[in-house]
Amino acid sequence: MIDSDGKLAEFLKALQAADWVAIDTEADSLHAYPEKLCLLQISMGEADRLVDPLAPIHLQALWQALKERQLILHGGDYDLRLLRKKHGFVPSRIFDTMVASRLLGEKEFGLFNLVKKHLGVELEKGSQKADWARRPLTPRMEAYARNDTHFLKPLSDILRGQLREKGRLDWLEQSCARLIADCALPTPPEPDLVWRVKGSHKLPNQSLAVLREMWRWREQEAIGANRPPYFVLSHEALVDIAAAAGNNGEVETLLPRRFSARRKDSLLEAIQKGLALGPDEQPRPLRPSSQRQTEPERRRFLELERRRNERAAKLDLDPTLIASRATLAALARDWNVHQVELMDWQREQLTGDNN
Repeated sequence: MIDSDGKLAEFLKALQAADWVAIDTEADSLHAYPEKLCLLQISMGEADRLVDPLAPIHLQALWQALKERQLILHGGDYDLRLLRKKHGFVPSRIFDTMVASRLLGEKEFGLFNLVKKHLGVELEKGSQKADWARRPLTPRMEAYARNDTHFLKPLSDILRGQLREKGRLDWLEQSCARLIADCALPTPPEPDLVWRVKGSHKLPNQSLAVLREMWRWREQEAIGANRPPYFVLSHEALVDIAAAAGNNGEVETLLPRRFSARRKDSLLEAIQKGLALGPDEQPRPLRPSSQRQTEPERRRFLELERRRNERAAKLDLDPTLIASRATLAALARDWNVHQVELMDWQREQLTGDNN
């Protein structure tokens, strides 16, 4: 485990001389709130190393060294967003084996399935929900973490060769560049959307006001307890309590018995705060903002969908990789405006500019 500046300095010498680098991350989103980066797994050459970002260690030189390399990841969306959010790190180039496998038409594109299919190795799944903030790691956790990157280079070599044979390697390069760009953009939550949990669309205005106050209360409780919000109070309980409160119902019987007196009283205060809001201050149910298609737009949509599905079937691809239905609807409304949002390879499939 690299957990000191001295160990990191030695590791960086090997990293800078390595021909390739594969990385993965582990966080504690199931055990803490807000989550944090708990472990960075790095494979290169014959070595699989673990870096401890929770240790008193300066990682700036590591981020710079990684930025200079193409990184091999699997399903890197979460990892890239975590690294950017917590450490400001955005890579220059990546090879995502999940994206590569999907562009080859793989239906089961999890790392477990791909490693078993292409390398004949069956990985253990046992530590997926472990608390990665614990120290020291158990031998089983260490082995699990190392395996997350150990097989990425040979897997990427196989997938790269198959993509080259099919003439889709450029598709992967475009898709990975888009993934980096998307993950590099901070996505601040919409204040009027973030608290609208599943089931809230059925609530009347007064109950929505209660739900919003309870959600804000739960956020503060989760931060104070360093526990994921769902473990403070579930989404389902939030909706049930808000519905009862807005209907002048009894709410105390719906509160978890495990609540302390302080937590119970503070939640009741939040409920009363929501009930005290006047009609003009209460949130409104969300209404679908989708525009009704005109007849010409509907015809263009159906033609784009037909063309997409035909190309996807010929290429043995998931059609949504070429374009989602929402994207097709936008293109049908105004092709010139929205076609710039497509990657070149996607646009080629929809325009027929391909072999």
